Amino acid sequence: MSASQTSSSDVPTLLVKIFGKDRPGITAGLFDTLAAYSVDVVDIEQVVTRGRMVLCALVTAPPRSLEGDLRATVHSWAESIKMQAEIISGLGDNRPRGLGRSLVTVLGHPLTAEATAAIAAKIAKAGGNIDRIFRLAKYPVTAVEFAVSGVATEALRTALVTDAAKLGVDVAVVAAGLHRRAQRLVVMDVDSTLIQDEVIELFAAHAGCEDEVAEVTAAAMRGELDFEQSLHARVALLEGLDASVVDKVRSEVRLTPGARTLIRTLKRLGFQVGVVSGGFTQVTDDLKDRLGLDFAQANTLEIVDGKLTGKVNGEIVDRAGKARLLRRFAAEAGVPLSQTVAIGDGANDLDMLNAAGLGVAFNAKPVVREAAHTAVNVPFLDTVLYLLGVTREEVEAADAHEED
Repeated sequence: MSASQTSSSDVPTLLVKIFGKDRPGITAGLFDTLAAYSVDVVDIEQVVTRGRMVLCALVTAPPRSLEGDLRATVHSWAESIKMQAEIISGLGDNRPRGLGRSLVTVLGHPLTAEATAAIAAKIAKAGGNIDRIFRLAKYPVTAVEFAVSGVATEALRTALVTDAAKLGVDVAVVAAGLHRRAQRLVVMDVDSTLIQDEVIELFAAHAGCEDEVAEVTAAAMRGELDFEQSLHARVALLEGLDASVVDKVRSEVRLTPGARTLIRTLKRLGFQVGVVSGGFTQVTDDLKDRLGLDFAQANTLEIVDGKLTGKVNGEIVDRAGKARLLRRFAAEAGVPLSQTVAIGDGANDLDMLNAAGLGVAFNAKPVVREAAHTAVNVPFLDTVLYLLGVTREEVEAADAHEED
């Protein structure tokens, strides 16, 4: 059989592994040593953890008469720089990855060995193989990404996400592929997501009716009122409030930790970012201007003669409305719905979370966590970046570059 007819899986190869203390020049030194034997590079992988390097090179084997000399030379070179070497003979390239490729992001605060073991075991039980593991961030949470093959993404998500909260971690499972780096649209809820506050409660504090508003909210949570009914009932309590309170409420709004970083980084990536809220345009329009958002939609408090009338104008932004707005924003942005990310915390965000390509429950109630694609249960909104494959180092490097 001629060389051209020989299957690549039949070609003798050597896996050369070098490990020890990292320093400049090791990779160049290894391949300079191998170059003397005219081998070809099939694959390379290098990992550095706490200053310790593991460098693996898969190369074609030299003629059999030279293999012993290559082995001796590589070992001698490694010893000369106080590294260790291991060389394994084989045939062909790495075995092909299985069908069904996913990226599993795990967030822990902290990420325990017990949780990591459980996640790895569940991947194996689902029929998946872990091809690669990469750390995305070490603070404010530890975030690692597993590249998994051999199992369908939906099946893997079902296997992993269900018990994640019990393990003290957050897990996101998305399909691997070019789409992950494509332009996206990210749409967020506002109250208790983008900001730490509930805007209606801030208005109520100025009107002196916090208890009454809280009572209506509780009734809605018990299912005694739907969102629209509860909105009208709570806004009615604000009747007669001077419109000057709008500026006071705007000044009282507190962004969620990491909100600015999340939006700034998304915009640098070319993403479009919007908010939808059951709150009020008097606040969301200000947030849109301050944060450079592309889209914003909420309910509008009616103001007549400088006073709040206790009514809202226009179409109500409720649970179904948020999903409609997500679709509308996506159409206007020219982004497929499958490339959208929705973030929210409440039951009125569920339709939007389920309609998006990736729905993220942010510090949400159990019913919302269970229904969303994934959940984040740490108080840092920028951890959503890790679910998109963005590393903490990339965020910090971009910030430093802008400062320069």
